[in-house]
Amino acid sequence: MPKQLYTASEAAAALGISLDTLRRWDKAGRVHVQRDARNRRVVSAEELDRLRGDGEGAHISARNRFRAVVTDVKVDGLMAQVEMVVSDPMRLTAIVTRDAVEELDLKNGMAITAIVKSTNVMVQS
Repeated sequence: MPKQLYTASEAAAALGISLDTLRRWDKAGRVHVQRDARNRRVVSAEELDRLRGDGEGAHISARNRFRAVVTDVKVDGLMAQVEMVVSDPMRLTAIVTRDAVEELDLKNGMAITAIVKSTNVMVQS
């Protein structure tokens, strides 16, 4: 049975934000949190789904989104290198976990969205 409530730390990690950001969002009313018996913040699975958005990354706070095509996926141990073409000759290379490649089922020729935030590149299919 899937988990229904996540600790604040687990929720922040699942959303790709810091625990401090989750706390600020709580105070600002951007996220609905509950309190457990010890008065600690917990977030429901439904709230995490809502914050993640509709699958198009609409709720991820990143300005730079690039539609791209995967041109190469190299997996070595726990890490993987994903190369993608945004518009020829512009290419992006992302170093991600092997789990991310498997979860997204990344393959050559696949259309994806590269989300660039600061020094991080996130990949969404």
